[in-house]
Amino acid sequence: MDKGPARRDLMVTVLGAVTFVFMLVALLGALVWAPKEATMGDVQRIFYFHMPSAWIALGPGFTVVFALSIAYLATGRLKYDRVAAASAEIGVVFTTITLVTGPLWAKPAWGVYWTWEPRLTTTLVLWFIYVGYLLLRSVAGDGHRRARLAAVYGIVGWVDVPIVFFSIWWWRTIHPRVLTSSGFALDSRMTAVLMVSLAAFTLLYVFLLVLRVRIESMSATVQTLLFRARDRRGGGV
Repeated sequence: MDKGPARRDLMVTVLGAVTFVFMLVALLGALVWAPKEATMGDVQRIFYFHMPSAWIALGPGFTVVFALSIAYLATGRLKYDRVAAASAEIGVVFTTITLVTGPLWAKPAWGVYWTWEPRLTTTLVLWFIYVGYLLLRSVAGDGHRRARLAAVYGIVGWVDVPIVFFSIWWWRTIHPRVLTSSGFALDSRMTAVLMVSLAAFTLLYVFLLVLRVRIESMSATVQTLLFRARDRRGGGV
């Protein structure tokens, strides 16, 4: 008896449990253990969810799309395309969280929900780029044609990722620089909570990616079986 599927199910369950624990610790750390910021007060606690969300979008989220799009074009293996699609969906979700939590933090800190400063503007552009990526996949059919179009789009669209990251260094902006050449410009307890939050959100990304890829793989298997069944019926006529 093949124990592979059962072992994989167990690993996913364990990953989900570990992710839940980390998210719970991150939540408690952000709301309870981290000290109140002297200037902004409790509203600054949004930071522990805002920055990790941005990290997921810019780091593994869209960068995985970029890397696996190249891998698909180099090998022609659809498994890379499926993982890229799943990562793009998750990246769009976390970019949306970033764009929602940012203005909620900005209103009490800056006095306005939105200002067209470089980091905010380039992040919004990034959101539109990868929503476009998902829309392209929804209308481009199936198989290698869709994979090729999506791969080229995913590679070109990634150009905005380093622009978002370096925008606060390249242009004048009111966006704070948390990461400096000497490390995080934060209180030690704030830094510890941020590290836990970054780890928790990264685990959440991996967990969601595994689940989404499994769904995509099962969908592809069902499609293959349906095509084979149609071929058999057609051959028997």
